[in-house]
Amino acid sequence: MASKEWQIYLSGEIHSDWREQIVDGCGEKSLPVSFSAPVTNHDASDMVGVNILGAEDQNFWRDRKGAGINAIRTSSLIGSADVVVVRFGPKYKQWNAAFDAGYAAALGKALVILHDPEHDHALKEVDAAAHATARTPAQVVEILDYVING
Repeated sequence: MASKEWQIYLSGEIHSDWREQIVDGCGEKSLPVSFSAPVTNHDASDMVGVNILGAEDQNFWRDRKGAGINAIRTSSLIGSADVVVVRFGPKYKQWNAAFDAGYAAALGKALVILHDPEHDHALKEVDAAAHATARTPAQVVEILDYVING
C-alpha cells in the first residue's frame, strides 16, 4: 500500500502545535502523505467574507459570508482526503470541528478523532462515528503508519 500518496486533512483546533507534531512525525517515518487543513489564521478565516465581498453591519452576515467561502475550501479538501483527522482542543466550543467530523463521516471518509479524556462524554457520538479516537498526535502518526505500511 505504501506506493500511493495519502491525502490527510487536519481539521480542528488552531491554538496548539498538534498539526506540526503529526506532520513532523510522518516525516520522520517517511510516510507517503500530503497534508491539507482549513485556514488556521483565525482573523483571516473570520474576516475573509467581508474582506472580499464587503462590510456587513451585523455579525451574523459577516460570519455567514466567511463561513460560505471557508466551506468551499473545507468541503473540497475533505472530499479529496483519504483520512480526516479532527482535533478537539481543551478550550473553546469547536462546533466547526464537530461539523467537519460529521461531514467526513457522512462522506464515508476514514476518520480519526483526537481529544483529551475530559471530552469523552461530550464527544461520545463523534467518537462512535470515528474509526479511531487518539489521545496524542503521536498516536495519530502511529495509526497512519500502520494503515499505510501494515
